[in-house]
Amino acid sequence: MVKVKVSMNCPETQLNLGGIVLMKGNDFEDVPDIPEVRQAIDNGYLEVLKEERKEENKEKKEGDEVLVFAEQRNNKIARVVLELLGKAKELADKLNVKTAAVLLTDKDGGLSNELMKYGADKVYVAENDLLKNYQTDLYTKVIAEHVKETKPQIVLYGATHIGRDLAPRLAQRLNTGLTADCTGLDITEENLLLQTRPAFGGNLMAQILCAKKKPQMSTVRPGVMKMEAPSEGKGEVIKITSDISEKDQLVKVLEIIKETKKKVNLEEAEIIVSGGRGLGNKEGFKLIEELASLLNAEIGASRAVVDAGWVDKDHQVGQTGKTVRPKLYLAVGISGAIQHKAGMQGSELIIAINKDSSAPIFEVADYGIVDDLFKVIPELIEELKK
Repeated sequence: MVKVKVSMNCPETQLNLGGIVLMKGNDFEDVPDIPEVRQAIDNGYLEVLKEERKEENKEKKEGDEVLVFAEQRNNKIARVVLELLGKAKELADKLNVKTAAVLLTDKDGGLSNELMKYGADKVYVAENDLLKNYQTDLYTKVIAEHVKETKPQIVLYGATHIGRDLAPRLAQRLNTGLTADCTGLDITEENLLLQTRPAFGGNLMAQILCAKKKPQMSTVRPGVMKMEAPSEGKGEVIKITSDISEKDQLVKVLEIIKETKKKVNLEEAEIIVSGGRGLGNKEGFKLIEELASLLNAEIGASRAVVDAGWVDKDHQVGQTGKTVRPKLYLAVGISGAIQHKAGMQGSELIIAINKDSSAPIFEVADYGIVDDLFKVIPELIEELKK
């Protein structure tokens, strides 16, 4: 059981979580610790009563750390790493251990300080010219040796292209399990990592434990965990030896060529305009592109639109796409299947436009317009052009 109440950040006056109805304004109450409740906590819709424990004033023990892989590109820490540090710190506090990050780079250049500001008690830094750019074999060797030496009980990775390549390789090297694309992480009464992820196309939420192997490892998609505000950043920087050479490279990076197409950065966007099947066809989707341009927004899309080939998969929002938390999410012609809502319901303000008043998207929308989008959007575009 967990003691919770509906947060003031929740856009709804009541929440129905797997048959459990919670009303905004009520005091803390005990509810079963089920996946739907954990998801609402991670989205910031529920507050958890933190009961005082006698152990809280104890000094955190050494070893058994919660470790975060600090992914960097071009000497810039990935946003998902900062999101994971907040969750890692929460898990570490429950285990009474320290939060750590492992950073592989050619030169630290202040990156370790940034990691400490977002929650790392320790930052392990491996500096080597060969580690400037991600290479599977080199990164696997360095991190595997470090994990075998320090023995963290939990290791978290961002579910980016790099994280999805590195994590399974390390799971094999360390002979342990890996749960991919987690939407919730918590600690059980037995001090095991409780990993929650969608299953069967998002129709079920599976809870997974790795009880017999250590470390327990998970990947988490960008935007799923809430990034905490930075603090003063006190911690310890520990240099680790990277015993690697060019002989360890099975693949050599000759040159990095940046993509010429515009990068789709939905996870960090403040405004997203998303279109669904209600737009009719690829020609109709151009309304979304024009509106997004006027609002200086990123373009999102439902899975149906991506599957129809109207827009690239980079724009897909949902459980099989990207999880986003913009300040404004405008859903146009999107019915609001549970898989789509899971990827955008953490947005600060949601406005839905759909001619079907019973569309599920209105369940999570702060404001709804029940009307023909082909009438509403052109009028909105004209107003914005004035």
